[in-house]
Amino acid sequence: MELKYSCVSFGTVSSVLLVFLLLNNGEAQEICSAPQELIPIAENNEINLKIMTITIQEGVTLTLSTNPENAFEINGPNLVVVKSLDFETLDNAGLLEVEINCNKPGSHTVSLNVYVHVLNVNDNAPKFEKNSYSFNVNELTPVHTNVARVDATDIDEDQLFYQLKPVDPKDSYFYLPSEITPNIAVNNVLDYDSIKQHTLILHVQDSPLSTVTSHTATTTITFNILDIDNRPPWFLPCIELTQSFTKICLNSGYRGIVNLTEQAPDALILEPGPVYAVDGDKARNDEVAYRIVAGNEDGIFQINPNSGNITMLKPADVPGPVILTVLASQVLNSEQFYTTTVTFTVVKRSQHPPEFVEKLYEGRISSESGQDSIIFEINFNRPLKVQALDADFANGINPDLKYEVPGNSDFAVTAEGFVLLKGEVMPGIVDLQIRAVDLSNAEAGTTALIVHVLPEGVSLPFGRYRMEDMAALGASLAAVVMLCLVIIGLLIYRIKKGKADWQKLTEASIFRSSFTQGSSGPKDGMQYTNDGFQNDGDTGSVASKVQDDTDLKLDTISAAKSRETSVDKPIPVTSSALDTFLHDSSSLTGSEKTDSEKGVKPILTKERKNEEGYKSVWFKEDIDPNGKKEVVIIPDNEEQDVDDEEDSFDVFSSSPIATPNVFFKDTQKGVKTADDNRVLNVEGADGRNSVNT
Repeated sequence: MELKYSCVSFGTVSSVLLVFLLLNNGEAQEICSAPQELIPIAENNEINLKIMTITIQEGVTLTLSTNPENAFEINGPNLVVVKSLDFETLDNAGLLEVEINCNKPGSHTVSLNVYVHVLNVNDNAPKFEKNSYSFNVNELTPVHTNVARVDATDIDEDQLFYQLKPVDPKDSYFYLPSEITPNIAVNNVLDYDSIKQHTLILHVQDSPLSTVTSHTATTTITFNILDIDNRPPWFLPCIELTQSFTKICLNSGYRGIVNLTEQAPDALILEPGPVYAVDGDKARNDEVAYRIVAGNEDGIFQINPNSGNITMLKPADVPGPVILTVLASQVLNSEQFYTTTVTFTVVKRSQHPPEFVEKLYEGRISSESGQDSIIFEINFNRPLKVQALDADFANGINPDLKYEVPGNSDFAVTAEGFVLLKGEVMPGIVDLQIRAVDLSNAEAGTTALIVHVLPEGVSLPFGRYRMEDMAALGASLAAVVMLCLVIIGLLIYRIKKGKADWQKLTEASIFRSSFTQGSSGPKDGMQYTNDGFQNDGDTGSVASKVQDDTDLKLDTISAAKSRETSVDKPIPVTSSALDTFLHDSSSLTGSEKTDSEKGVKPILTKERKNEEGYKSVWFKEDIDPNGKKEVVIIPDNEEQDVDDEEDSFDVFSSSPIATPNVFFKDTQKGVKTADDNRVLNVEGADGRNSVNT
């Protein structure tokens, strides 16, 4: 054990005791004696520890007359310690005096004084008065300034050694200048806004820090940082900046609009908000007052010193900007102040604010798109374009209009209304608000924009239909195209076939015209004329021989009228007229020979033929050509016949032309008959045969 000595000099005590023992030695040594020295013993000793032996004559007995702390006993000639001694509980620096009496019958009693020195041993740990301590420290306290001292005690009176450790390893704002002195000093600049409280652990031990730890103790120390009045008021909103150990907050000022020659009745609305300032020392929150210090020479505006609201005292009579300088200062410390600007734009009143064409826009973009990529419409492969119109302009286009995306820096809108990507965005849906601002009067309109940010490699179909729908539409369109081609082919076929029908129509018209002429003049003098054969040089088909479509229509209408007047009265045809017709028809047949390759066949023949597309006028062999017969044309149905005639002579119609039926009427019997070729035999007075069509 490490022995500790009291503050009383061991040499001094020994000298005194030695003199005392020498004075009594002569008397005591007659019957008993003891060593003439100071007996040391360490505290916390063993029980029944023998500390000395006394020399005595025969018959001498020993007794204790003085026994400090009742710690000693006589065991035969030995002095023993029967109690564990604690240096810290003893007086006189642990020096104990034991008095022993030597008794012998017939002799006087002799006293022996024995001095025992209890030595101090390091058997106690140091202690702090409290388990935790708390201190308040002002921010910006100079570095290396001592701000606290926490001492520990050790009843063993050992030299103590201290060590300071923060709870947060990154906290390096305090330190101990010396390991044997528990003074705590500031190591770095303290800032209330950065860290408001610091917690540290103070360690103490009764041995050097470099040796093996013996006895230790700890306590918790908390430093509360106080916010001092070191900053002026800050106008909000602002951007905080730190320069060295000084922090400032920059405000860009306020903006407002007032109408020319108008006085607003209430507090003026400002952007980005009302004039508002707070104490820069947030924990102190000292009261702030406002006043206008410049720019209000005309006395148009006033500011509430407590709220900062700005109102008008009179109308502004000059257009243009009015710039006010507003000062905010602490009420209790006017040396702490700050200024900002409030700019009012004086404009003429606008009747209509900007208004977007759509209340909601929706677009899409890939998450892998780069900066300045354009947003596309959600359902179409074309750029998304927003547009706001101003009804104050005739065409709705306001040249002073500006688009912006408030509260979002990842998107921007060009002057033309195209939305661009300006930052990196994650896949998902982004809800935006787009604002159109009239720079001349600050009037604004807003709309909503939803942007679908697609993951990499994912795209939306262009349009409102799926690819399956588009494939079905393509198949349908192909079927429609095929149907159109079939119809066109049929039309071409009908047009080609109509050439032959047109030829037949012309021939029938000529045939009917001859009968009409015969009914109005002498039968023997009827002549047949076909204008289509007047040009001998035309070798085309019968249809091409007609002079023009108009003449054909006029002939048709004339023939139709003749039929209408002769429905109830059959048209008589003399044999001479029929002969003339047959004679002229033979010439018609001759003129058509060049068109035989085109399928044009003669209409006059003496043989009956039932070929398709072949019409003929023929005589029955058993009918006497010299007989008096009349040939008439009797329609099957008046109304239907007239309609068919009108439709069949439309040169622009592609429908086949109906061929009129030729009938023969018996003037005596008045009976109609018809064979399979719709031929009516009528025997007249002259015995002439009928014409069969």
